[in-house]
Amino acid sequence: MLAAEVMDLLDATIIAIAGPSVRADLGGGTAFLQWLAAGYTLAFAVGLVTGGRLGDIFGRRRMFLAGAAGFTLMSLLCAVAPGPAWLVACRVLQGLCGAVLIPQGLGLIKAAFPPDKLGSAFGAFGPVMGLSAVCGPILAGVLVDADLFGTGWRMIFLINLPVGLAALAGAALVLPRAAERDRALRLDLPGTALLGGALLLLVFPLVQGRELGWPWWCWAAMAASAPALWAFQRYERGRVRAGRSPLVEPSLLAKRRFNAGLLVGLIFFAGLMGLTLIISVYLQSGLGYSPLRAGLAQSPWAFGTAVGAVAAQVLGARFGGRRLLVAGTAVVGLGAAALLATLAATGGPATPWPLVPALLVLGIGMGASMAPYFDIVLAAVDEHEVGSASGTLTAAQQVGGAIGVAVLGTAFFSWVGGNGFTGSLERVLWLEIALLALAGALCFLLPPRAREEPGDGSEPDSTVVTRETDGAHAATVTG
Repeated sequence: MLAAEVMDLLDATIIAIAGPSVRADLGGGTAFLQWLAAGYTLAFAVGLVTGGRLGDIFGRRRMFLAGAAGFTLMSLLCAVAPGPAWLVACRVLQGLCGAVLIPQGLGLIKAAFPPDKLGSAFGAFGPVMGLSAVCGPILAGVLVDADLFGTGWRMIFLINLPVGLAALAGAALVLPRAAERDRALRLDLPGTALLGGALLLLVFPLVQGRELGWPWWCWAAMAASAPALWAFQRYERGRVRAGRSPLVEPSLLAKRRFNAGLLVGLIFFAGLMGLTLIISVYLQSGLGYSPLRAGLAQSPWAFGTAVGAVAAQVLGARFGGRRLLVAGTAVVGLGAAALLATLAATGGPATPWPLVPALLVLGIGMGASMAPYFDIVLAAVDEHEVGSASGTLTAAQQVGGAIGVAVLGTAFFSWVGGNGFTGSLERVLWLEIALLALAGALCFLLPPRAREEPGDGSEPDSTVVTRETDGAHAATVTG
């Protein structure tokens, strides 16, 4: 499961550094570079909820194997791409395979581990996400500069082959063959089309709007996504009343903890992914670093993520999920404030060394936050909701990341002309601190712990009871 997560996040981040080398080899314009990243992101984000539901219908082990096989094959086809169109098409298919693969991991972890071990399991899962996201640019710079066996940029896809084959072999050997398939469920194709269209209307302008200068149709598409989502939920309610399988379990969206977790994740990942992009751009465009040097300059961030993950494992049982999540978010904010102070003191560092303490603190906070986040949100989910929950949770992260990149990226580039790269980054860091403060405040909507300890005097987790009343689906939440 961790190998699959590594493949996905490396492929989502690695192309930003390798893109210019790909274009120099294959040709194509700026639109080609945009679609190398956007094609994967769009297909992945739009397909996640459906991918999670497919695990409920056909079995999570089976869909994990199918997604891993497809992702590995698409990586090979990307590596041998003879031209731009081939590569973009394979990136889109790779994103769709990732949308089938990734939601199964969260569900399989929840099913495979007993409640008292789930915290430790997610303690490994979350930090691997952070490390992969931060290390992607570093790995891209190393592989492109090394030009191993004369492969150049193609090695960024070829490296997925051993990882993917290892994931397939491990999954075939160790994942349980328990009867997790629900034969009563059927795939909701109209619901899939409605939700996919609604997400496409939202995510496509967010991914492409900044590059295109925010034309009017971007704003119109994002505005149209709200009524499209409303139409989807109306259709889903009608499907439940008719006794047919919905794409998203209505009982899931009636759970306060899960909804609060979605909101926290949306804001937290918006700030995190937006800042990751801005720092990479600042190092290369503002300080003139090469791709490899820019990647290596961010290595303290990756190291800090590992340190934060270990700290979360040690402190999680003692302090509880929510306090650790709030503390981790606060440490990320402290790292952003330290980076702001460093920029103010140096006016733009001549070397990466002054940035090391701030990036290290950023990483520690990120590593400490991710482990309790997944544990505390998914602990509220019942077995029949796991597929919907995994897909919806991961989709919220992707949409949050797209929002963060669009908002912080647009703000950064609009301020560069009048404030320079360092001044623009300082302003973005104030926005980042505000987003982290909002995410930290919303964390208090979550329960203190993922699973209450016997005899601790806490109220039990919310129980959702669904019933049909006067032909309408009603959800009653009792604490």
